This record gives sequence, structure tokens and C-alpha cells, in this order.
Amino acid sequence: MEKSLKILLVEDNLIEIMKMKRTLSLLKLNHIMYEAKNGEEALNFLDNRSNIPDIILLDLNMPKINGIEFLRILKANDDLKHIPTIILTTSSNQKDLLECYRTGMSGYILKPLKYEDYVKKIEIVLSYWSVNELIKS
Repeated sequence: MEKSLKILLVEDNLIEIMKMKRTLSLLKLNHIMYEAKNGEEALNFLDNRSNIPDIILLDLNMPKINGIEFLRILKANDDLKHIPTIILTTSSNQKDLLECYRTGMSGYILKPLKYEDYVKKIEIVLSYWSVNELIKS
């Protein structure tokens, strides 16, 4: 049985945030989604231990603290490194992909151009993590 997830979406593009909200609604998923506009805002959000999400969906290209820097900080923190972090990006750069795997990400999803393809990918990712056994903080 799939469980409801607490998702932290770290994304600076308002259109991408709206697209994720629309997708969750379209799929009739009862997940709770929190938003952070950049890595710095996400780290501030995670300072409050009652905010710890089940998974993090992370964009790479953001102001202040980019996705890779955020991932490094997150995975260096013993209290936060267990949180599965899935990169959700337009970057197909192999250097970015390799660095994210080295740093400890849980998945790397390329944002497709077609909305229907985006919905399918998000549905698969969230379905997987909602049946996976997650550590509760």
C-alpha cells in the first residue's frame, strides 16, 4: 500500500513549481509538498526538525546555493543525509550526473519537454518512494 509522502521541492522556477502542484493534483496524490526557492531556503527549512521530508526533489540550477552545493551540505549532515534526494533537472551534463552520484543522490531525472512525459516520470518516482521503506525522523 502506498503511503502519503512529505516532499520538499527545491526549485526556483515558479512555472516548475506550478507544474509539480498541477501534476500532484492530476494524479490525485495525497502527498504534502513543501517548497524552497533555493538551497539556502531549503537548509533553513530543514533546520526545523519537524519539517523533515520523506524525500527531496532538487533542481540543480538555482541562485545562492545551487543543487550540487546543497546536496554536498545535506549529505555531510548526519541528521539529514538519510533523506532520499532526487535530482529533477534539465541538465544532461555528464559531469553534473557523475558529481551527483558521487555526492549521494538517490536518482537523477531529466525534465522532459512534453507535460505528459513529465507526469509519467513524476508518477513513477513518487510511486516508488511511497512504497519504499523510509526512515522517519
